[in-house]
Amino acid sequence: MLQQTKEYLKKEFKIKDEVLSLSEKALSEIEHVFNRYDEIREFNQLKVLKALQEERISESHFTNSSGYGYGDIGRDSLDKVYARVFGAEAALVRPHFVNGTHAIGAALFGNLRTGDTMMSICGSPYDTLHNIIGIGNKGKIGSMKEYGINYEQVDLTDDGKINLEEVKNKLESIPSIKLVHIQRSTGYGWRKALLIEDIEKVIKFIKSIKEDVIVFVDNCYGEFLDLKEPTEVGADLVAGSLIKNIGGGIAPTGGYIAGKEEYVTQASYRLTTPGIGGECGSTFGVVRSMYQGLFLAPHITIEAVKTAIFTSKIMELAGFEVLPKYDDERSDIIQAIKFNDKDKLIKFCKGIQKGSPIDSFVECEPWDMPGYEDEVIMAAGAFIQGSSIELSADAPIREPYIAYLQGGLTFDHGKIGVLISLSNIL
Repeated sequence: MLQQTKEYLKKEFKIKDEVLSLSEKALSEIEHVFNRYDEIREFNQLKVLKALQEERISESHFTNSSGYGYGDIGRDSLDKVYARVFGAEAALVRPHFVNGTHAIGAALFGNLRTGDTMMSICGSPYDTLHNIIGIGNKGKIGSMKEYGINYEQVDLTDDGKINLEEVKNKLESIPSIKLVHIQRSTGYGWRKALLIEDIEKVIKFIKSIKEDVIVFVDNCYGEFLDLKEPTEVGADLVAGSLIKNIGGGIAPTGGYIAGKEEYVTQASYRLTTPGIGGECGSTFGVVRSMYQGLFLAPHITIEAVKTAIFTSKIMELAGFEVLPKYDDERSDIIQAIKFNDKDKLIKFCKGIQKGSPIDSFVECEPWDMPGYEDEVIMAAGAFIQGSSIELSADAPIREPYIAYLQGGLTFDHGKIGVLISLSNIL
């Protein structure tokens, strides 16, 4: 690190000498890990470039449709580009999805009927899905439970693996299981994200028991972390958010669903209505940003991964428990840090907010965020509200007080944000 940079960090950002020393030590030990992800970035950049070229995308696709949006070639061609990137039969990419949960909800409701059963095999899914499913007291109105759709759950083993024996038992004993839900990322758990090779093995296992079951993968935070996507290793359907990895920090909103055509079509009927599906929906002039975001996504995603790797190493050097470790294989952009201390957790998140380019002067506080069971503190000083590919950190206020950091449009910014947070709590 340049001496001028050090002095600037100390003077303008109040970074402590101890933290700067930890940063230099961390950086010296993680360079070889960065190289591994640079290779993944290059491959996925080529994949996206080829998809854009194959669909002959031109400026004429950067449409600004209104009203019904009939014949919006930008919208329709973007679906085809995504399908190519995911190695899938079809895709539905829309600014009308308000978040990843909305896209996942459309995929689930579109493909499940009264009397069917959905089975989650990664334990309890992400908090915001509880309302969709109708778990416990959540989602009484409008949930799948209210529509007569049943729910089964297989908890992970103690070492964070999928319990294949229990999956087999349920598939063989509950004939109504129509859809198996796999959550790729950690969510608000303390486990590693599922690697693509793990997802491939479990899909083959499931299909060997019940070939016609729909395997759905919640792909949020996981795009472009590997050389393949879940749909390229057997997943029937995936969904995610455009303000996470695949939007590249440029897409202003939206979500996507990709997979087998019949399942994507069914999901499109829940986004709009049967008979209309994906054929309507004006795009308000955001299509250019969605294309450009996709093009940038392989690069931006790996910048976020590098931020996570650095965070893992420096926080471990500072004495905190982290997951994953800096040199573990990763399948999402999330870095978990266990504080075992409510005040330190809150100070860490406030430090990330302080290091943000937007709203750096704001003090984030825990609050009752819609869709979550506990109070949540969320540091998100982003150009796009709630964008998880931009540097952010959030945490449910519950023991053992784990912060989940993700994002960073540039590694340089991600590193500074973490240095400010660590200085805030040491």
